[in-house]
Amino acid sequence: MRARIRLLPVNPEKIERTLILVKPDGVRRSLIGEVISRVESKGYKVVGLKMMEPTREILAKHYEEHVDKPFYEPLLEFMLSGPIVAIIAEGNRVIEGFRKLAGATDPTTAEPGTIRGDLARDQGTKVVQNIVHGSDSTQSALREIEIFFPELN
Repeated sequence: MRARIRLLPVNPEKIERTLILVKPDGVRRSLIGEVISRVESKGYKVVGLKMMEPTREILAKHYEEHVDKPFYEPLLEFMLSGPIVAIIAEGNRVIEGFRKLAGATDPTTAEPGTIRGDLARDQGTKVVQNIVHGSDSTQSALREIEIFFPELN
């Protein structure tokens, strides 16, 4: 008797893409592979990947909602301090899923088992260096992917 495999239908309305950045601290600490491994182990698909030295212009677009906040300049300074890795991940509810996988922004309070909870710590720097960024909504993901992957438009 042959086993029958039944594939569950995929709801294309829930398939999303998100931007993930491995920040300069994650790149310096050679955590790129660890981050990608956790994303793929969760069942998400990496559909875009590149290492880059972001320009101030790119980062200004990315962080435009923070322009008047006191941490804006230190944040740009940190993000300009070395290469980053930009990743597009795809999957069912990937935005919410990756944000849960990344953990709380503050690595001190991030849960064990999350990227930030396991791999980051408070460095006592001007801005939190917490290994990764993930888009917070479908609108942000579309905007951010366009910023870091303009060649896809």
